[in-house]
Amino acid sequence: MSSRPGRAIRRALTSIVPVTALLALAACGTDTTPAADSAKAAASDSPGLVAAREAVKKYSEHPDRIPVTEPVGKKIPEDKKIDFILCGVQSCQDLANFFTAGAELLGWHVKQIATQGTPESVQAAYEQALRDKPDAVVASGFPRAVYAKQLAQLKAANIPVIQSNADDVVGEGIALLKNGPDDVAVQGEMLASWVVSDSAAQADTVYFDLPAYTILKPVKDTFAAKYKEWCEGCALDSVDVPITSIGKDMPDRVVSYLRSHPKVTHVVFSLGLLNVGVPAALKTAGITGKHIAVNVGDGQNYQYIQSGLSDAAMALNSHEAAWLQVDALARHFTGQSMDMDQKAVLPNMLITGTVPGTYRRRWAPCWDPAGPRC
Repeated sequence: MSSRPGRAIRRALTSIVPVTALLALAACGTDTTPAADSAKAAASDSPGLVAAREAVKKYSEHPDRIPVTEPVGKKIPEDKKIDFILCGVQSCQDLANFFTAGAELLGWHVKQIATQGTPESVQAAYEQALRDKPDAVVASGFPRAVYAKQLAQLKAANIPVIQSNADDVVGEGIALLKNGPDDVAVQGEMLASWVVSDSAAQADTVYFDLPAYTILKPVKDTFAAKYKEWCEGCALDSVDVPITSIGKDMPDRVVSYLRSHPKVTHVVFSLGLLNVGVPAALKTAGITGKHIAVNVGDGQNYQYIQSGLSDAAMALNSHEAAWLQVDALARHFTGQSMDMDQKAVLPNMLITGTVPGTYRRRWAPCWDPAGPRC
């Protein structure tokens, strides 16, 4: 690929102020009891907290390289037609927009096909792709079990399907898979490291999950495992929510839960979209002192962090994944293997806030296509 995609990839993730400034708050306050002070002192020396803080430091580092550097090396054909099937949430729309921008640089034409995130709508989108007969199909969010019939037909027609953020494996019609089950588990570790560090290993946490997207299960499982490892004795509850709650009653669900569980200190969402509207709902309900972290942050959640309404977000590698998908298809259309792209390791990053009142703007919304060039 050209150097222009490389520069765009390097713009993909941008940090706010490191989370380590938050850790200084652990020793503040004058209303603690000697027993509480003793417990905090013990926690500050625990191997788990030390490990969590080291993980936060590692995951907060700004990526400094792109995952693929070898040029395609052959003339890339223009006028290719690509169908991009959306999964029904904003993170997939972002991925589609980034892919479209890269494809257009090569003279390709991308048709985005919307879904509501239901199996029926996903199957209908793949049926549309079969009728379109594109040169390739790109999709995100759902395993092959949802569209197995259509995938077999696409394979028979020699139309490659590229997937990302899906609970699946490469083969039998899927030519490339990025952010599969083995790749996303680290996201749970990133979130756990922040919660444990932020609380000085004294957290009481609720994890809101969206089981409709099975690719999020490794994130949830790893979060629970690392949280229990690093935060011995810390409470953890998990709440499953339906996809229909997005954009509707999700804030009310969170308010209701926190009213009935007032000891909760940290709220974690398996998808940033679940947090949209929650900070305002908490303010209206008079619920304060809760710390919020999300997986797969988006523009809205980054604005929340900037405004002090949320605290942390795992920034998904949507820019990198999209450009890598374009690169993989460029190699495919020139008769080359996609193995290089399949083996490439995509970066993730932990985006955090700082101590209230000391925030300084050090970033711009580069993940937003409408934002400034960085």
